[in-house]
Amino acid sequence: MRITVCLTDTRPEAWVSGLRAALPGVEVDVWAPGAPPADHAVVWAPPQAFIDQQPALRGLFNIGAGVDALLRLALPPQTRIVRLDDAGMSVQMAEYVCHALIRHFREFDGYAADAREARWGYRKPLSRRDFPVGVMGLGALGERVARTVAQFDFPVNGWSRTPKPIDGIRGFAGAENFDAFLAASRVLVCLLPLTPDTRGIMRHETLMKLHGGRPGGYVINVARGAHLVEADLIPLLDAGQLAGAALDVFETEPLPPAHPFWRHPKIEVTPHASARTLREESIAQIAGKIRAVEAGAGFDTLAGVVDARRGY
Repeated sequence: MRITVCLTDTRPEAWVSGLRAALPGVEVDVWAPGAPPADHAVVWAPPQAFIDQQPALRGLFNIGAGVDALLRLALPPQTRIVRLDDAGMSVQMAEYVCHALIRHFREFDGYAADAREARWGYRKPLSRRDFPVGVMGLGALGERVARTVAQFDFPVNGWSRTPKPIDGIRGFAGAENFDAFLAASRVLVCLLPLTPDTRGIMRHETLMKLHGGRPGGYVINVARGAHLVEADLIPLLDAGQLAGAALDVFETEPLPPAHPFWRHPKIEVTPHASARTLREESIAQIAGKIRAVEAGAGFDTLAGVVDARRGY
């Protein structure tokens, strides 16, 4: 069995050594043009040229949760895409979302501004019941975020393509219930996979429906930059319809220095840092799945196998 590692913008050496240790006797190498074809590949944003040299590729194991870049490739018909189903990312995502939510709810930015002026400020406490949080996308990451936010006693709504009951979370499902979900939520958290149906889902039309159309909505995007129509956000912030946004992902990354998001006082920018891939946990998960396949398990028995028709 041969495993090839092809990681764009990520140093592959530690992944290769980790996979060799986890899979003794298996040939594991970094891809180079002209290298022998592989049975399985561990990848991040591989070029089409890599895929074109893998006619017998069975498993394409992504080192992240988002697989939109892989779905744009022309793959051999037998190749199955397998994403990380957690590997330590869900707790990081929950930390990030709760930090952004609580920072906004508790008005910590205002206190920080007071401190810079040596001013002993006072703000009237707000009520959590007035800040229902809507989580779009209830996969492994979204469910963990929704459950964690609920631990802070915020009302939590969840929206997904199909119904997904979660204790303590008010569920909404399908396009027919999307407007009701927006109206019931003041804080909108995006954890959706990027598909043709979800691209641009946060645009003027939908953001105006947040919080029942009342001012004061807040946006947290930790999924993909293309979920947000960037040109629609600043006008809503400047008009007071939205109170702010915490953005970790963008249409163009790195975010260009001249982009207005950097300097807008109501936008918090972080550099796609909400959930980093944890290498050791990821290698253990990928190696376990490869062992299962080689022992005769079908790909459909594995967690994280992507349905290309749905896009996740």
